[in-house]
Amino acid sequence: MSNQTSVTDFILLGVTDIQEPQPFLFAVFITIYFVNITGNGAILMIVISDPKLHSPMYFFLGNLACLDICYSTVTVPKMLENFLSTSKAISFLGCITQLHFFHFLGTTESLLLAVMAFDRFVAICKPLHYSVIMNRQVCILMAVTIWTIAFLHALLHSIMTSRLRFCGSNHIHHFFCDVKPLLELACGNTELNLWLLNTVTGTIASVPFFLTFLSYFYIIAYLFLKTRSCSMLHKALSTCASHFMVVILFYAPVIFTYIRPTSSSSLDQDRVIAIMYSVVTPALNPLIYTLRNKEVRNALTRKMRRWL
Repeated sequence: MSNQTSVTDFILLGVTDIQEPQPFLFAVFITIYFVNITGNGAILMIVISDPKLHSPMYFFLGNLACLDICYSTVTVPKMLENFLSTSKAISFLGCITQLHFFHFLGTTESLLLAVMAFDRFVAICKPLHYSVIMNRQVCILMAVTIWTIAFLHALLHSIMTSRLRFCGSNHIHHFFCDVKPLLELACGNTELNLWLLNTVTGTIASVPFFLTFLSYFYIIAYLFLKTRSCSMLHKALSTCASHFMVVILFYAPVIFTYIRPTSSSSLDQDRVIAIMYSVVTPALNPLIYTLRNKEVRNALTRKMRRWL
C-alpha cells in the first residue's frame, strides 16, 4: 500500500463542520450507542440461553443482534472520539480496515434480512415442511454462506480502494471511511471503483430487498387466500410486520446512497443518511422486536425474574 499512496493518514471531518454542537452530539450518539449495545446484547443473550427460542427464526434474530452491535462499533466509537478530539486523524490502514468491516457487516445484514424473510415464508406458507426445510444444518449453512459472501464483497472494495493513489487532500467529508468519499480524494482514474460500487454493491442491496419484498408478497397473498382464522392472520402479520419494519429502515437509506451516481453535493446527504442505517437503525431493531414480539418479551421477563 505504501507504494500506491503518499498519504499516511486521513482526517475525518465528522457529522458536521460546526464546532458548537459537538458536546451535544456526543451525548446523543453515546446514548444511542448504549441503547444499541444493551438492547441487542439482551436479545443475543436470551436467544442463546432460552431453550424456547432455539428455533430458526431466533437463530437468525441472534445473528442480526450480533451484527447490529458490531456494525455500529465499526463507526460509532471513532465518531465519539472525534467529537472530543481536535486531530480527528485515522491511519491509512485503519481507514481501509474500517471500510472493509463496514461493508462486510452491512452486506451481511442485507443478505441476512432476505434469509429471515425466506424463513417466515416457509414457516407460514409451508408449515408442514418447515422443520425439514429449515433444519439446523440448513440454517448454519445459510448463515456461513451469507457471512462468507459479504466478507468477499467487502474484500473486493477494500483491495480496490487501497490500490488507489491519494496525492492531494486527506480530508474525508464523512464521519467514517467509506468508498465514495475516498474516491473523491483519489488521483487518477476511479471509473472501475465507481462501477463496482454502483453495480456490485447496488445489486447486493437491491436483489435481497426484492427477494424480501417477494417473500412478503407471497406471505400476504397466502394469508388472505388460505387463512380463515382472524387470530392466526393477526399473529402472522404481526410477526412479519416487525421484520418488514427493520427491512425498510435498513434498505431505504442504503439503496438511496449506493445506487445513485456520486456527486460532490451528495456527500453531505450521504453523511446524514449513513447516520440512519449505521447508528440509528441498529439501536431501533431490538426495540422493534421486543415491543412487537410476544415470545421475546416473555423470554426477557423470565430472565429478569430469575435475576431478581
